[in-house]
Amino acid sequence: MNSVTSFTLNGEQVSVEVRPDTTVLDLLREKLSHKGTKEGCAEGDCGACTILLRRAGAKESFPRPANACIMTVAQIEASEITTVEGIGNGVLSDLQARMAENGSSQCGFCTPGIVMALSGLLARSSAPDEDDIHDALAGNLCRCTGYKPIVEAAKAALSTGIPGSSGHEQIASATMVSSAGSTAIKPTSVEDLLSAKRDRPEAILLAGGTDLAVPLAAYETNWPEIILTGSVSALRELTVTDEAYEIGAAVTWEELMHAVADDYPSFATLIKRFGSTQIRSMGTVGGNVGTASPIGDGPPAMIALGASITLQSLDRGERTLPLENFFLDYRKTEMANDEIIVGFSLPRPKPGQLFRSYKISKRYDQDISTVCGAFNLQLDGDVVTGARIAYGGMAATPKRAVHGEKAIHGKALNRETANAFGVALAEDFTPLTDWRGTDTYRMRVAKGLFARLVADHAGERVEVMAP
Repeated sequence: MNSVTSFTLNGEQVSVEVRPDTTVLDLLREKLSHKGTKEGCAEGDCGACTILLRRAGAKESFPRPANACIMTVAQIEASEITTVEGIGNGVLSDLQARMAENGSSQCGFCTPGIVMALSGLLARSSAPDEDDIHDALAGNLCRCTGYKPIVEAAKAALSTGIPGSSGHEQIASATMVSSAGSTAIKPTSVEDLLSAKRDRPEAILLAGGTDLAVPLAAYETNWPEIILTGSVSALRELTVTDEAYEIGAAVTWEELMHAVADDYPSFATLIKRFGSTQIRSMGTVGGNVGTASPIGDGPPAMIALGASITLQSLDRGERTLPLENFFLDYRKTEMANDEIIVGFSLPRPKPGQLFRSYKISKRYDQDISTVCGAFNLQLDGDVVTGARIAYGGMAATPKRAVHGEKAIHGKALNRETANAFGVALAEDFTPLTDWRGTDTYRMRVAKGLFARLVADHAGERVEVMAP
């Protein structure tokens, strides 16, 4: 058992004794005196704390932007991180110089995070277009100088190399680190993960932490025991076959977004709106599904596409069930206490298949859904021969619209069919009222999303909510 956490910081190896449940933001600012990384919201929303992370054992050569405020020290052990101090190796990087020259620098809180988000983009794309730049900045919410000068600086900047390990030997990953009353365990196999979960039933099972770590960042809780999923290679696998995407539970949404973009561009667009690049780079598919939120964006699309989920326990082994059967009630699932989510199977498209997913929220980026609709239709010409339709935000769980599906079967995909669908939808859902929307509003939106699908398929102009 180690008492120190070792990682690479701005190209140099660092070993530090600190509780594994310490946030990386607190480690950088309070322990290592790297004050360039700022604390803004401490919830993963504002981007002031953005750093670049290259995970231990990562297949990709470039780092990903991530929020240091909701990342724990346990998650960076044996990895490489870069802060704003390391971008230019003691001098301004080309991006920093461009931002200073054209007046796009803002206050000291927001500018470092913007620099890091854009540096991550430039590390993987030497000539990003404007859409890529806006996506990279979606998690950096302050715009004191306006978008234009920031985007212009990003367009003009040269791709800058990110500091690596400077030729040092790769740091060996410890399987357990314990300090000051907090212990982090890093199993490398599913069996070891299940054993650790059995032996430490009160431990936090930590994947990306984009949800779990918010109260930790706010000092509302601490974690005496942590079991991490990211070192289990089987949970990090994403395999594409002729029939399906086989998705490990610890695969991130950023990774899945790029994998499905060609087959399901509408799903990829939905994933892009889950959260910023910083959130997508850490948040996992298994974590999003496992929280069983009725307004989670992943499950409606995956249910509509016919996804299955695989669970595993030590005593009973694996079992696979349709994802729609995983959700039992509000925040209640089919998963037993001794089980974990191992992965998912997502079918690839078939000829004649039409898939669209639409998210309605008060803000285009970085916002929780009011209603999310996913529509998977099998068409013979314009006639619906099969349908799987699911919604989030309309019930206590993500749920299929079975009456709506029956109402459109065998009918042409037109406005009359959309009206019939809207009538049937009242038999499927009795939505709630909260501060995001009334029950009446939610029902009107849910009906309207199918009408939008019909218009979209017909090539009619569909007005989209402005960012």
